[in-house]
Amino acid sequence: MFLSIFDVFKIGVGPSSSHTMGPMTAAVRFLSLLRDHDAARNAARVRVTLYGSLAYTGRGHATDRAVCLGLLGHAPATLDLDAADSQLVALREHKVLRHSGLPHLAFDPQADIVFNYGPALPGHANGLIFEALQSDGRVCVSETYYSIGGGFVVTASEREHPTADSGDRRQHWPYPFDSAAQMLQMAEESGLTIAQMKFANECSERPATQVQAGVTALWKAMDACIERGLNAEGQLPGGLKVNRRAAAMRRQLESERNSQRAQPHAANDWLSVYAMAVNEENAAGGKVVTSPTNGAAGVLPAVLRYYLDHCRGADPQKVPDFLLTAAAIGGLIKYRASISGAEAGCQGEVGSAASMAAAGFCAVLGGTPRQIENAAEIALEHHLGMTCDPVGGLVQVPCIERNGIGATKAVTAASLALRGDGTHFMPLDNCIEAMRQTGEEMSTKYKETSQGGLAVNLPEC
Repeated sequence: MFLSIFDVFKIGVGPSSSHTMGPMTAAVRFLSLLRDHDAARNAARVRVTLYGSLAYTGRGHATDRAVCLGLLGHAPATLDLDAADSQLVALREHKVLRHSGLPHLAFDPQADIVFNYGPALPGHANGLIFEALQSDGRVCVSETYYSIGGGFVVTASEREHPTADSGDRRQHWPYPFDSAAQMLQMAEESGLTIAQMKFANECSERPATQVQAGVTALWKAMDACIERGLNAEGQLPGGLKVNRRAAAMRRQLESERNSQRAQPHAANDWLSVYAMAVNEENAAGGKVVTSPTNGAAGVLPAVLRYYLDHCRGADPQKVPDFLLTAAAIGGLIKYRASISGAEAGCQGEVGSAASMAAAGFCAVLGGTPRQIENAAEIALEHHLGMTCDPVGGLVQVPCIERNGIGATKAVTAASLALRGDGTHFMPLDNCIEAMRQTGEEMSTKYKETSQGGLAVNLPEC
């Protein structure tokens, strides 16, 4: 299992890593494919068909907008929102894509993005097919992509026949653990922490200074997202008329601080407000960091901000330890199960995020590798079976509050683990396998299709 911290945490845009960032990336890849394909010289039009969860909740997750942005050449990490908006207006008006090295391609977002509500494609619940068509309607270039969660995208061929890249990388990683059991064994044998092993792995692929700078940039992006969310007000887009709450909650908490109105449980409120600030920004289409997904992007930054602002003796120099430890756990979960809500339900998103955050928090509080593994297991265990049932296909209800609750569970899990010596009944590997099995057997109604649960039980007003 060889996921870099920069694969687990990616700077992008909301509202969804799998439904926004993934399709945008797939569109950029299709443009690259066309440039390298001789048959593309005869192309006159582009068509995109969305399947499975991408079809059912694509409009609520802005998948159609993301596809357009990708076909205009925008990538999630470098998206200029102001420039993108003006280009989208022009695309809707002129209905043509103009790129160097390609013929002008007709593309009408209203007609050429097809929402197919039939069966999902075989490789994953989030599938989409890009086609370049000749003037007579015949397909000259076609590619199938799967958005597999966290902004990761693979072609159908890559999904069915993984490359040897991971195996090649294994030879260069000094601590190539692909299970929690191996991780603990390597930590015991080496005398290193999980963060130190993860850092050594990262340094086998890029200079240490680059790793350090990259990790710092990730936290700055996360913290900046919290700050934007804590200061923004108004109504979130999408039609549900959900109001932002983080800014008002922060003002209340600040006014109550050091007063007789302050409650002991206010620490939980701070955790929630940090997480909700991030996910309100995500719901508004702002810049976020997949942690490990957009829908669960608030949990981990909230716990890290809570550590820095509310824990005695907090050391900002430990931020890399938090993120590296969390990335190690996130990589295990993705490799052995899934972080995709469309594949595993919300246990795969907020559950994974809480597990990662619990591990990072336990690490910076001085936990041993076994206590860290225990913290990750406790947090994940108590999200098992959680469904993904976004109302209206939007990442607002219940997603925003759910991140706040996930953050409080993460802190509780770390605290429980630190009260023990790391010995516990259920290993993390087995808990991850339980999540995989649960997700596999979960009805598709509860896996990001908005066909069950809260999504179909709405107030009649």
